[in-house]
Amino acid sequence: MVESPEYDVLRTVGNVEIRRYQTIIVATVEGMTEGDAFGILFRYIDGNNRSRSKIPMTAPVINAERYFEKIPMTAPVISDKGAMSFIMPAGYTIDTIPVPMDERVITTEVKGRTLAVLRFRGHASRKVVKEKVEVLLDTIGEEGMSIRGEPFLMRYNPPFTPGFLRRNEIAVEVSF
Repeated sequence: MVESPEYDVLRTVGNVEIRRYQTIIVATVEGMTEGDAFGILFRYIDGNNRSRSKIPMTAPVINAERYFEKIPMTAPVISDKGAMSFIMPAGYTIDTIPVPMDERVITTEVKGRTLAVLRFRGHASRKVVKEKVEVLLDTIGEEGMSIRGEPFLMRYNPPFTPGFLRRNEIAVEVSF
């Protein structure tokens, strides 16, 4: 089974979970197609790093900004901009994660944070993602929570997984 970051569910509001995540390390590629970004990140965890270490694959794969672009006075809309991140396995720190050989891979520490998360199944098409973001943001707004940053997509399954078996989540950092 693939490792996923641990979290605590603080509360549930309708179909939205408010989760507290601990600090994680991510490897990110920005400004590329999903296929190219995935390939670069996969090569990094497969040993294209200075120590030639293989790093176990984890879930979810995170997509940010590809699906959403903030436009003043409107809700987020779909965009072709993109960033893809792989979460590194527990136990790594920013000082112990292997250094990438490819300068397009950036490793970053993401401090612990509270996220509002809406889970859904199926293909994460742009249309579906946009609809789920609207549901998530409406729920957050009704609860009087403030968002921090932009929504992002978390996908838990490989591309060959049938749609009805795919687990996806839309998340955004919140404060209350």
